[in-house]
Amino acid sequence: MSKFKYQMLIQWSLEDNCFLVGFPDFSGQRWRTHGDTYKESVTNGIEALESLIMAYEATNEPLPEPTVNQAA
Repeated sequence: MSKFKYQMLIQWSLEDNCFLVGFPDFSGQRWRTHGDTYKESVTNGIEALESLIMAYEATNEPLPEPTVNQAA
């Protein structure tokens, strides 16, 4: 299974004046990175997810199961 089948939540924050990026399948902090534009937030989110997975693997911690939606 690909390691990149995790949800990436991107949400505009009025308070922070940027897009916040989080990964609901991973517990812990709600937001992992951000971006000034949607495109930048996607790029930063992919990098954050790669780093998050590497951190789990470095500590031999099992990755959480990704949430998967079934097509109708």
